[in-house]
Amino acid sequence: MPAQSNLGGAFTFPGTGITLHRMGYGAMQLAGPHVFGPPKDRDAALAVLREAIASGVDHIDTSDFYGPHVTNQIIREALHPYPKNLTLVTKVGAKRGEDGSWIMDRSPEWLRQSVHDNLRNLGLDVIPIVNMRVGRVEKPDDTSIAEHIHVLAELQQQGYIQHIGLSTVSQKQFDEASAIANIVCVQNLYNVAHREDDAFIDYLNARGVAYVPYFPLGGFTPLQSSHLNDAAAKLKVTPMVVALAWLLHRSPNILLIPGTSSLAHLRENLSAASLQLPQDVLRTLDEIGQASVK
Repeated sequence: MPAQSNLGGAFTFPGTGITLHRMGYGAMQLAGPHVFGPPKDRDAALAVLREAIASGVDHIDTSDFYGPHVTNQIIREALHPYPKNLTLVTKVGAKRGEDGSWIMDRSPEWLRQSVHDNLRNLGLDVIPIVNMRVGRVEKPDDTSIAEHIHVLAELQQQGYIQHIGLSTVSQKQFDEASAIANIVCVQNLYNVAHREDDAFIDYLNARGVAYVPYFPLGGFTPLQSSHLNDAAAKLKVTPMVVALAWLLHRSPNILLIPGTSSLAHLRENLSAASLQLPQDVLRTLDEIGQASVK
């Protein structure tokens, strides 16, 4: 697939020298079922990564707890030595049980080990961006994260991390972390139907901080909405393409990382970057979010 010239335009992280296309790729689905163990088709996973890069994608979201280790090892096999313009973004703050369970762990020891695990499995000397996962997937809390940010800041000073981000956090936690280190991005649950972070997105945009919505298509259960389906039918695309295009329209600091293990779905996701949404469609889509917060 030829490189796409647009990919949603670009976002520049102030003071970092990093400028990225707004449409990226999320690697979570490259692992096995339930993000655990190896994929059923490793060659297909490699092909998706290589086509994403060939299509112009310049940032990949991953974590060493995907698999665990599996996804990062696949990324290394597919793409190392990495293109100079590729930014790899990983997450720490959790681990997997032997049964595949998700275990939150932000202890200083585990944060340090996780960073080094990511470095080893990705084949990097320094990680461009490390996000620390903080709260529950569904909703952040306001517990203090100062101790954990100090650990990441120390790893940054030691040269293992270039930039620090946050995942599943509140505005209060962002402010607390920002007083300790420069926070370049926030990754939270957000999509056309779940818009609790509307004000937070605007707050971050005013500060030049990227916002990366996870579950942009609703998560493991796809978004279901007659409004979304009607808009897609009108534009002759799938509802998922409309949902992604809406996010790109929502705010210029939003970067997308839709994930897939399918070449067809990868191409479909990337096509959202060039979809123009008419004003009447935008009004219809906004009604979905308004209904969800009533």
